[in-house]
Amino acid sequence: MNNLSGYIFLFLAVILGILANSYLKMTYGFTKLIPSIYCSILIVLCILCLAKAMMVIPVGFTYATYGGLTITAVTLFGIVKYNQIPNLYGLLGIILIVIGVLIVNLLGKAN
Repeated sequence: MNNLSGYIFLFLAVILGILANSYLKMTYGFTKLIPSIYCSILIVLCILCLAKAMMVIPVGFTYATYGGLTITAVTLFGIVKYNQIPNLYGLLGIILIVIGVLIVNLLGKAN
């Protein structure tokens, strides 16, 4: 597996993570069957893609990128779907997460 396929798996993991988290709220604490099934399947597929990505990309880079992008996208999803507007500190935190992901991927070096 080459670097490109690792980043494709990472991209798929982010998309699947966003989808899984979007269903998570609809499960109502896993009391609703259909959204719970969708959420469970999506999170398993997400972890599978993360594991594949980690075969090529270092663990720290993979997880930092996955976590940062997923947190940011799910926050945007919450704003659009549920009108959950973060305050100034929340927005600052999201901006710092994005900056951190960029620093790790553009300037970070793995041994």
